Amino acid sequence: MPSYTVTVATGSQWFAGTDDYIYLSLVGSAGCSEKHLLDKPFYNDFERGAVDSYDVTVDEELGDIQLIKIEKRKYWFHDDWYLKYITVKTPCGDYIEFPCYRWISGEGEIVLRDGQAKLACDDQIHVLKQHRRKELETRQKQYRWMEWNPGFPLSIDAKCHKDLPRDIQFDSEKGVDFVLNYSKAMENLFINRFMHMFQSSWSDFADFEKIFVRISNTISERVMNHWQEDRMFGYQFLNGCNPVMIQRCLKLPDNLPVTTEMVECSLERQLTLEQEIEQGNIFIVDFKLLDGIDANKTDPCTLQFLAAPICLLYKNLANKIVPIAIQLNQVPGEENPIFLPSDAKYDWLLAKIWVRSSDFHVHQTITHLLRTHLVSEVFGIAMYRQLPAVHPIFKLLVAHVRFTIAINTKAREQLICEYGLFDKANATGGGGHVQMVQRAMQDLTYTSLCFPEAIKARGMDNAEDIPYYFYRDDGLLVWEAIKTFVAEVVGIYYEGDQVVEEDQELQDFVKDVYMYGMRGRKASGFPKSIKTKEKLCEYLTVVIFTASAQHAAVNFGQYDWCSWIPNAPPTMRAPPPTAKGVVTIEQIVETLPDRGRSCWHLGAVWALSQFQDNELFLGMYPEEHFVEKPVKEAMARFRKNLDSIVSVIAERNKNKKLPYYYLSPDRIPNSVAI
Repeated sequence: MPSYTVTVATGSQWFAGTDDYIYLSLVGSAGCSEKHLLDKPFYNDFERGAVDSYDVTVDEELGDIQLIKIEKRKYWFHDDWYLKYITVKTPCGDYIEFPCYRWISGEGEIVLRDGQAKLACDDQIHVLKQHRRKELETRQKQYRWMEWNPGFPLSIDAKCHKDLPRDIQFDSEKGVDFVLNYSKAMENLFINRFMHMFQSSWSDFADFEKIFVRISNTISERVMNHWQEDRMFGYQFLNGCNPVMIQRCLKLPDNLPVTTEMVECSLERQLTLEQEIEQGNIFIVDFKLLDGIDANKTDPCTLQFLAAPICLLYKNLANKIVPIAIQLNQVPGEENPIFLPSDAKYDWLLAKIWVRSSDFHVHQTITHLLRTHLVSEVFGIAMYRQLPAVHPIFKLLVAHVRFTIAINTKAREQLICEYGLFDKANATGGGGHVQMVQRAMQDLTYTSLCFPEAIKARGMDNAEDIPYYFYRDDGLLVWEAIKTFVAEVVGIYYEGDQVVEEDQELQDFVKDVYMYGMRGRKASGFPKSIKTKEKLCEYLTVVIFTASAQHAAVNFGQYDWCSWIPNAPPTMRAPPPTAKGVVTIEQIVETLPDRGRSCWHLGAVWALSQFQDNELFLGMYPEEHFVEKPVKEAMARFRKNLDSIVSVIAERNKNKKLPYYYLSPDRIPNSVAI
């Protein structure tokens, strides 16, 4: 009688093992086996991290094994089981791999097919076509779209983390409990002792040091020591937390009436302001998005304020970017003066603090939340709804949406919801952040997610002209590495453009992103369909880069750049100044966040800057969804390419007082998971 050797691998995460009864059936081209109980006498099967083998004897030859069925039945009580993979050794000695990497909950059954990636057109056998169709039907019931707020990209239909499909939940929900993590962070930073003085002001800048954690040689300490300097202020627009706002100024906006006379003491080339603009030496950061956004009113005891500044910057003879003019609101006028470096010290300092605070708001809500978290969730939901596990694009993308839907659901549950943690310290809490996302959706375009095009559109692409823009330099290296890898994988499964165009599952995935994620907005420029291999490679690069590199660039520097409160105030407790010559140090300290809000802010930026336990970094694919040798070879080349980028960045950072490492591939997690 023919005998098959079945090897079963259980996951190594917490609670992955099971004591339930596990049954297996083999489905072949010549017949189907009976259900076999996988059990060894006097042995604890399916323990966490175990790899167990069983002999399965059948009455007659089954032909080519097409599917395997796994059934789980209760022993004492229901416990979930995480199945990594199953391999089957046939009577003639062939090995067939069946990747799973899924949870089996309750009394469930899953049907697996072998690990060879297949497009729908490659499946000619009825049973495989049917399996493909049923899998998507089931997923589309589990992964439903929902509108969390009008005008937002659609998100997953789940009120809380535990409502999510088990496969996309965190292994341990405690690890991503924002309330717990922020409180723990404040405890670790020894700042809890200030919380009872919630609304009291600090006495001076030095007083902020009481909550500042000194870690030797960190960027945060350098920020504390140099935050008042114009060079440090300008540098952050290139390589700080929000390096996506600065653009070359081609023409002064009509609502910023700056003249040469105002700024001539800042211009070093003996040229007029207009000539400096023509030569490409003037840059601008405009926070018009914040104009008219409601400030936080959730605490009646503390008034909070927002501004919508315009900041003009200059590339000096040392090629450093420095501020030369700041207008704190959008409509020019007597009560909206243009602040200059030649003004009184505290006038100029407070104007810069307002810009830093505005930058913090746009960074948190738009650059970080909308343009990495929410966008990546859209790609993830569409992938689960439209691509079966056997599809090569599913296998390619699944590592890059790991825990993204879960972290966003947790954020909607605790962080950005009404009365959530976001309201505690941020001036855009209480609904302002929702207004910002609704407004920013108008500028969320497909092209703006294509890294090289986004850099070019802001006039920031010339490395000789703007030599210290490390976000651009490192980002381009990583973008090209991802694109090269993606092109290799696409080339393995798509012979030509026609195969791309005729791949209905792929087209449904792209259409889902456009229709639901981008709300069918034609102006977004998101494709409704993809017709060429080249466009497919670009699209997949956008998905992977956004979830990995872009998120890393704007997330993991938060403690570095925002822990010194005066450099990134999450709220301001007095309105912007309406006249010059009246600002005092006392007035600035009274404007900055109080002790309690400072502590919440510090706990938040600390917690958000930490990597997940067992983080998977770019190029790491421990779940072997692909079994084909050519893809594994492409992955090895990808890792080698990334390693060389790590070396280039490490060499550049040697002896730098301000190293830039957020886009070093060994610090880029595969997915948005924090």
